[in-house]
Amino acid sequence: MSSNSFYPSDFDLHLFHEGNLFKAYNLFGAHVRNGKTVFVLWAPNAKKVRVIGDFNEWNGHTAEMKRTTNEGVWFLELPENLEGSLYKYEIVSESGRVIHKTDPFAFMTELRPRTAGIVHTLDGYIWHDEKWRSHHRPSHIYEEPLAIYEMHLGTWKKKGKGEDDLYTYRELADMLIPHVKEQGFTHIEVMPVTEHPFDRSWGYQSTGYFAATRRYGTPEDFMYFVDECHRYGLGVIMDWVPGHFCKDSHGLHNFDGGFSYEYENNWDRENYVWGTANFDLSKTEVHSFLISNALFWMDYYHIDGFRVDAVSNIFYWPNRDGLEPNPHGVSFLQKLNKAVFAFKPEALMIAEDSSDWPQVTAPVHQGGIGFNYKWNMGWMNDVLDYMETHWNERSDKHHLMTFSLMYAYSENYILPFSHDEVVHGKKSLLDKMPGNYWQKFAQLRLLHMFMMAHPGKKLLFMGTEIAPFSEWKDLEEVDWHLMDYDMHRSFNDYFKQLMHVYKTVPSLYELDHSPDGFQWIDVHNQDQSVFSFVRKDKEGNAVVAVCNFGDYGYSDYKIGVPEIGTYEELLNSDEAAFGGSNQVNNKKIEAVAEVMHGQPAYVDINLPPFGAVYLRRIEEDKGRN
Repeated sequence: MSSNSFYPSDFDLHLFHEGNLFKAYNLFGAHVRNGKTVFVLWAPNAKKVRVIGDFNEWNGHTAEMKRTTNEGVWFLELPENLEGSLYKYEIVSESGRVIHKTDPFAFMTELRPRTAGIVHTLDGYIWHDEKWRSHHRPSHIYEEPLAIYEMHLGTWKKKGKGEDDLYTYRELADMLIPHVKEQGFTHIEVMPVTEHPFDRSWGYQSTGYFAATRRYGTPEDFMYFVDECHRYGLGVIMDWVPGHFCKDSHGLHNFDGGFSYEYENNWDRENYVWGTANFDLSKTEVHSFLISNALFWMDYYHIDGFRVDAVSNIFYWPNRDGLEPNPHGVSFLQKLNKAVFAFKPEALMIAEDSSDWPQVTAPVHQGGIGFNYKWNMGWMNDVLDYMETHWNERSDKHHLMTFSLMYAYSENYILPFSHDEVVHGKKSLLDKMPGNYWQKFAQLRLLHMFMMAHPGKKLLFMGTEIAPFSEWKDLEEVDWHLMDYDMHRSFNDYFKQLMHVYKTVPSLYELDHSPDGFQWIDVHNQDQSVFSFVRKDKEGNAVVAVCNFGDYGYSDYKIGVPEIGTYEELLNSDEAAFGGSNQVNNKKIEAVAEVMHGQPAYVDINLPPFGAVYLRRIEEDKGRN
């Protein structure tokens, strides 16, 4: 066996057991090599392992694997090319129990409810995204606009109402990409596409970490999806779940009769909230598995980065009193981020973290965790709390809209209105707004303008662009029929204009992560529920944002501005074309050279009820001074 060219090298095995084999997918799993098929598996608690499949009538006695290391790596070489064959591992545990498991490294599996792996080579797809990959470098990532369209592939659009009436990756690409481009987003974030047995887990409870789910087609179909996104200038972020996995019998749970992937201790292993098992992040082989998985999706599928799910569940031990840090989880995340950025320096590594763990987005060599972005869950919770409060009572919660600036620059933040906020009875964003039909739409337009002007990158869930009344129905498609109604069409016109302004005005994004890019004008106007502030770019160009969260409009609202000169209205959420009452500022506005709100001048503007206004000093006026 030792002379066999396909036999695992001692060096690779050493790296795997050490936790540093970051391309373990090139070794483990099923691979066709020179007309032969090679199987490599890690099953440390197994007494015997056999490969069973349609090629041997599911009789593993003809395909028994050999144990190659004391730590439990198993090997088998079969003389034929088994491309396309179904297979599983038949594992005999130390107690003699026979278990049938799907290959943890399978590149392709059957469509649910079937669970076998499929021998499949991933090298055949021809990519066309050279321009995208060559132009994306990490140097200016924080100074660029970032607007993420979070989506669930199965319910963006459907062919019908049945469970399997799903569009393929290719069909979705051809429909979705033009839509997302038209709306103005820069990236698509797909909820997990790793193989999973239960549709309504949305992919967050995986069994096949290396297999793109067959619900929407083949691995090559998903490659086409990513390729087309890149060709049309859209990045692709994948939701990824390295903290826990589902307990279905064919998956990683109790894989070889023992707890190979999960913690041995029941109290640490069980994730009682989600009914899953927590990865044992103290095990170096688990490090090799998970870090290899991240690199795999970037390597074979050209994924641009990951939104890492439930990071706080990795930072802290589960099921313990108080918040007890898990040193294994912390060191794993640091190791993960270092490996990802070594492989792809321009990657997006986004922590979905609800805790107050410090320096999540600081480099590892500075004592940080090493992500480059973190969701601002505190901002999201505070803002939605404020918006759901009746306007007559908002003055009591004024601080909720200002508190985020106390910590806005402690991390590199993304402001998220994700799927989690519009499902399971939480209501849609539109329906969260108090008041009548017109007031709901006005406040939703206002909310989005506040969000786009607030420091931090942006993430919105699919459908937000048409303001659905219903929350996300995770078995049905987005309510696209609403575009037949005037108010929803008008909202979408507004949304596209807002996104255009966001992406083309550097003041709104260039200094998202620097306090030099933000200044309050009037932070204390709780009686009128008005917030005003300045956003600046690196050249000092300013946008003044005035947001009125009250139901009363003003025809002569005075607000301080950072420069003397002539101003124009850049955007007004109350335009008639957007469904508003048209309390706009059509004419040029001359600033009065008199100090107000600590600014050297002020302007007098129309400020609509439940409305937001962006102002900027006009360019020709700047040139004269």
